[in-house]
Amino acid sequence: MDPLTTLAGFPNAAPLAGLDRAWTWSLGPVLHFAGAVTADGRRLLQTNQRGRHDEGLAREVLAFARRHEDALIGDGRPIMAVRGFSAAGYVFDAVALTTPEVHGHHKAQNPDLTPVTYIVFPAFASEVSGRESLEEARARYRKMLSPADIGRDAVPFLRMRFANPRTGGGSTNPGRALTYPRLLRQEIPQLEGVAGGFVEWENRVGDVWRVEWDQGWVLIGGGEERRGLSLDDLVSFADTTVRLAP
Repeated sequence: MDPLTTLAGFPNAAPLAGLDRAWTWSLGPVLHFAGAVTADGRRLLQTNQRGRHDEGLAREVLAFARRHEDALIGDGRPIMAVRGFSAAGYVFDAVALTTPEVHGHHKAQNPDLTPVTYIVFPAFASEVSGRESLEEARARYRKMLSPADIGRDAVPFLRMRFANPRTGGGSTNPGRALTYPRLLRQEIPQLEGVAGGFVEWENRVGDVWRVEWDQGWVLIGGGEERRGLSLDDLVSFADTTVRLAP
């Protein structure tokens, strides 16, 4: 399998200006793709855009991914990200990569290309832990991140579990599961005045915090217990731990 030769044979394929051994192609007016081979020429780094299209951004993403391909691919993690990316007009600060087992692209028309294709996309450092299981990586890529939308907002990595005896709400999984930050912001206030309830969350670097109600708000994490926080301060703290994880 020669990825570069295969790309050149795609309908509407054209060399990607400004980047060697790279091509662009499209499917109709909505789906736009660009791909560049890795340094050894044996694997394909591909980026996808849906709707809004910016060839310059695609070129910057591929060039960054090629410079950092060892960090992105080397450990074999299903999803990985490298910080330090920037592109004029965008607030992305990382480039993320998913493995063939995660994305499954090209299976229908070019199945031999699938095992050597790695999807890369502009991302936010808060979005990828690098500790995701294969199932979690698939959920992030296919459902939660909208990686082909170059105008999207950040969706920070968050695992969470909770229980609220008053509302009857709570986790159905045995441990913390992936969710959206809005659910964390929604569930913490619901604990007010509820004994025996809790909200527990984990950010991308593995830091874990827990909120309970015991005649006031109780925050547990980082080896300490804090009391006397206002609800606004607590929600702000929770949001910061998720969005600004180092």
